[in-house]
Amino acid sequence: MDEKHKKENPLMDFDLLKKLVVSIGDVSEITGVPTRKIRYWEEKGIIKSEKEGEGTTRRYNYLNIKKILLVQELIEEGFTLDAAAKKVEKRMENISEVFRKLADNPTSDE
Repeated sequence: MDEKHKKENPLMDFDLLKKLVVSIGDVSEITGVPTRKIRYWEEKGIIKSEKEGEGTTRRYNYLNIKKILLVQELIEEGFTLDAAAKKVEKRMENISEVFRKLADNPTSDE
């Protein structure tokens, strides 16, 4: 993918997505979800940080940031936290399954 397309659609820049791991404070600022709520969701197992050791800052990858956004959106639509978490987990499983199938069955256009 050329640089122009990467800037137009950063979700297609897989190198960027692999490197995208940001601090809890940055996630909170970007998403508008308070750090306290993010920590609580992690305690409940809804999301998972990439802690490098005890006492280090929590850091979150692209998939967990996506989960945070989706859970928050569903809560704003009236879902309970548990219902939102289940719905997001199911959605992520469905997306993963589709991508596994795509990876296993490359198109003939290649």
